[in-house]
Amino acid sequence: MRGLPETDVVRVQRWCQRRVPEQVRDEVRVEVDVAERHLTIVECRPPWRAGMGSEWTRFPIARLRYAKTAGVWSLFWRDRNLRFHAYDLVSATANIEELLAEVDRDPTAIFWG
Repeated sequence: MRGLPETDVVRVQRWCQRRVPEQVRDEVRVEVDVAERHLTIVECRPPWRAGMGSEWTRFPIARLRYAKTAGVWSLFWRDRNLRFHAYDLVSATANIEELLAEVDRDPTAIFWG
């Protein structure tokens, strides 16, 4: 997990698992990619036509960045060019659950469309 709080990484992994009912996980999954200073929530889908191989597509939804010195997480949204920008409707917080709740609520339809 490198510099990230392990309990928060586990919280995000569990949150991702709960996003999709088990009976449709062969069609769509929500997963988390773990990096040194951030977590990226990704939507995964299987190949949609023959000849595409067996790799699932992975589309970034949101990023949670951790500031180790302050001990807080910040939420970022992804634009159409796959660049991340600070999401300014919630403040940085030590409680990662608050940011996950905001991604769930998605009041501006910026995460899930």
